[in-house]
Amino acid sequence: MSGSWFQVLPIITIRDMKRLFLSFCLFVLFLSVALAQTKKYAVYSVGFYNLENLFDTHHDEGKNDYEYLPDGAMKWTEEKYHAKLSNMSQVISEMSTDMLPLGLSILGVSEVENDHVLDDLVHQKALASRNFQFVHIEGPDRRGVDCAVIYNSRFFQVDTKRLVPYATSDTAFKTRGFLVVRGKLAGEDLAVIVNHWPSRFSGSPFRESAGLQVKSVKDSLMTINPMMKIIIMGDMNDDPDDASMKTELGARREQKEVKSPFDLYNPWWNTLRSKGIGTLEYKGHWNLFDQIVVNGSLLGDDRSTLKFLKNEVFRSDYMIQTEGNYKGYPKRTYAGGVWLNGYSDHLPTIIYLIKEVN
Repeated sequence: MSGSWFQVLPIITIRDMKRLFLSFCLFVLFLSVALAQTKKYAVYSVGFYNLENLFDTHHDEGKNDYEYLPDGAMKWTEEKYHAKLSNMSQVISEMSTDMLPLGLSILGVSEVENDHVLDDLVHQKALASRNFQFVHIEGPDRRGVDCAVIYNSRFFQVDTKRLVPYATSDTAFKTRGFLVVRGKLAGEDLAVIVNHWPSRFSGSPFRESAGLQVKSVKDSLMTINPMMKIIIMGDMNDDPDDASMKTELGARREQKEVKSPFDLYNPWWNTLRSKGIGTLEYKGHWNLFDQIVVNGSLLGDDRSTLKFLKNEVFRSDYMIQTEGNYKGYPKRTYAGGVWLNGYSDHLPTIIYLIKEVN
């Protein structure tokens, strides 16, 4: 037969068919093993944010909150209070959503006045759908500002809570205690210790004492469960390489320095000193007071349990002052007695935790 379209087909023998069948079976087996080895992970975010004087407009008995009243120095009206709530909720609602659509699992906060402001905050329009709950225990601070934990109960289930007082021989010195909240995250035993250490004006020894006391709290928790996951967070009023953090708390700069579950790792040390990134600015100099420290149980390559993944300072353009003497600084609520309708003088921080799921 003539014609260029005609081709003689090759003859396939029984042996060739067996080889083809065997090759196909091997391919299917290889594909099945590859698919079976594909691992899935869940990621959780934990943050901290100093809310900078989140006061309501009412006087709390026994507290020196007079400047944040309608007739006080700040002329703190209902309008300003609700603007502050809206601004805080905007930031919180956006934290970690570039990576996790549902946002934060746990958020430690400082400078909140009472349950009332926390309840108003979590019910803001930007946050209402998250169904956030909160833990707050009234503390001894003279102005009435406390620490609290806001959490998404879908991810974190609270078991116990307590406020450990700041211990000092100076009975006239009243400051925030250490809020300890223990519960389950991803089914694992996790304790969160939220801090707001004494101010810079108080002097370094007061913060060094705070570091030593928090270390003791951490150690006592780990006597209950030596493998407990522990997160220490807060506005420490010190940088990662100051004595309170480095020596008294004992938070290490590098993961390789962490030798046991009792040891602590501070990822913000390199954030500040190697990358030059901070959370607040003073006289043109960045500090990183807002830290989240993890213990050795949250480190390592075995992701069958919760492990530290990465950290970041959360920053968006609207949170930064764009003009005036404080251009480039975090845009705060007040500056020089002028209401800026801003956010906070601190930027928030976030860590991410990862766990393999079946």
